[in-house]
Parts: sequence; C-alpha cells; structure tokens
Amino acid sequence: MPVKAGDLAPDFQLKDETGKMRTLAEFRGKKVVLYFYPKDNTPGCTKEACSLRDGYSILQEAGIVILGVSFDSPESHRKFKDKHNLPFILLSDEKKEVAKAYGASGGILGSLMAKRYTYLIDENDKIVHIFKKVDVKNHAEEVLQAFSMYSKS
Repeated sequence: MPVKAGDLAPDFQLKDETGKMRTLAEFRGKKVVLYFYPKDNTPGCTKEACSLRDGYSILQEAGIVILGVSFDSPESHRKFKDKHNLPFILLSDEKKEVAKAYGASGGILGSLMAKRYTYLIDENDKIVHIFKKVDVKNHAEEVLQAFSMYSKS
C-alpha cells in the first residue's frame, strides 16, 4: 500500500552514485526531499534536477537535504550528476523496491521507470507532503514553498 502524508517514511538502503550504501535514517533530524524520477539524462528529468540544483543553496540554508531516486545504475547517476553539476545525492533503486514501498512505481511504465513523485519528509521521518504533479522547471520553488507552509502549521 503506498504511503500518504502523515505516514512515517519507510527507511531504505540504496547505493548512491559512488556505490556507497545510504539510508534514510542517516538523515534523521533533517528535512528531506526524496524525489523519484523516471530516467537520467531525459529532458524532463534533467530540467527537474537542474531546478533543484539551481535552488540548492536556498534549500540547504533551510536545512533541507535532497535525495534523487531512479532505477538507473550508480554509474549512470555518476555521469548524470557530473554532466549537470548536481550537488546532491542520487540513489539507485535498481530492484525497484523503494519506489514500490513509496507508491512511486507501477502504471504503464512502472517496470521500466519510477513515477515523477516527490516526498517531503520532516526531521522525524514523517511524510508531510507528496507531489504527484511536479513542475519540473520550478520544482525547487515548489518544495521550498511546501516546506515553509508545513513549518507554519
């Protein structure tokens, strides 16, 4: 069953672009943007990643960590990250288990690509907002706005 706002975010173990195993638990105490995207080096995914890159310093100042996830290999992620100077971690969900746990897989291309969903997770691992429709060009702004609304409530 897919997660929803208010649920605890499922922990995971995934390799990053360097091959290092990463978990959600290592970011406990920080706000996390966990964004799933279909594929490295495709037009929409590149725009989304570059939006987050361009807004990275503002997001970082707000104490927000960005984790990108797709079904691509760590090597593909490394090349994508280097090509576009992405300052955040990219995680490889090659077994598609994490996307499934979050409800970010399935549909027509679910076995081939993750859905373009973003989960905002608070300092206590609670999902506070889910984007199922992402404005790829302005995603950093959307994220910052949603986190600031959550902080006021």
